[in-house]
Amino acid sequence: MPIPSKFPQERPSTYAIQDRSKEELTRLRVQDEAAAMTLGLVPEQPDPARFQRVLDVACGTGGWLIRMAKTYPTIPLLIGADISQRTLDYARAQAREHRVSDRVEFHQMDAQHRLEFPAEFFDLINQRFAMSYLRTWDWPKLLQEFYRVAKPGGVIRLTEGDFPADSSSPALVHLSRLMAQAAYQAGHIFAPNQNGISGELGRLLQQYGELEDVQIYVHAVEHRAGTVDGQLFIEDEKHIFRTGLPFLQKWTRLPDNYEELYQQMICELERPNFVTATHVVTAWGTRSLSQVS
Repeated sequence: MPIPSKFPQERPSTYAIQDRSKEELTRLRVQDEAAAMTLGLVPEQPDPARFQRVLDVACGTGGWLIRMAKTYPTIPLLIGADISQRTLDYARAQAREHRVSDRVEFHQMDAQHRLEFPAEFFDLINQRFAMSYLRTWDWPKLLQEFYRVAKPGGVIRLTEGDFPADSSSPALVHLSRLMAQAAYQAGHIFAPNQNGISGELGRLLQQYGELEDVQIYVHAVEHRAGTVDGQLFIEDEKHIFRTGLPFLQKWTRLPDNYEELYQQMICELERPNFVTATHVVTAWGTRSLSQVS
C-alpha cells in the first residue's frame, strides 16, 4: 500500500511519555523484547499462518510485526501504524536488517483519527499496551475503526498489562501504585488499581467492537534476577520511572523522597533474589461473517 503523503501532526499530549527522545526509543525497544520473550506472538490463535493481511496499531519499534513476518513467511502483507516518525524510522531500518521489508510496511498514522485503510481489509488487527496513549473515552471510536477495517471473519486482539503489585521490591510496588494513580487521573485507565485497563478489555470488545465469541487469555508473567527476560524487565522499569517522571508530576502528588525511592528500586531490582509477578491480558474476538457492510 502507498504511504499517505500527508503525515498527521504528532499529538504527544495523549502519550504518557511526552519526550520522545532516544531514551524513550530505547525503552520501547526493551519493552518489545521483554514482551516477545514472555508473551510470544499470538499464542491464543490456532493457525496464525492463515492470516493474509496483518495490522499492528501503535506498532512502536516494529518488533512484533518483524517477528510475525519471520515466524510466518507465508503472510504476504504486514503493516504497522504509529504516529511517531522517530520510531517508524527505526522500525523500517529493522525490517530491512531482518530482510522482511518486502512484506512489512510502516505507515505514520494517528490511531485516534480515521485509519487510512480500506474497509474490510485486514484478517488480523493487533494492538498492545495502548494504555500509554489512549484515554478511556478514546476506546469506542478506535474499536469502531478496528471493526471497519477488519474483514468478516477477521480477528481483533488487544493486549494490556497489569501494574506490578507482587514483587520482592517494595519500592517498585510503591512506584507502580503512583503510576496507576497518575494514569487514572489522566484518564488512561478505568480504575486506580493494578488491572485498571486489562480487566476491561473483554467488556470493551463486546460493547464497542461488535465482535463474536470474545475470549480472554491471561499470561501469568514472572520476572527473576539472572534471567534474560528479568534483565529486560529491570531495564524497562529503570527507564519508565525516569522518562515518566514529568507524567507523574503532572497527574499525581509525588512524595518528597521520590528520588530516594527510585534509587531504592534500582538497588532492589539488582539483587540476586529479585522477583516480580504480574499478569498480562489478551482479549480477542472475531467479526461475524454475516456482518458485511
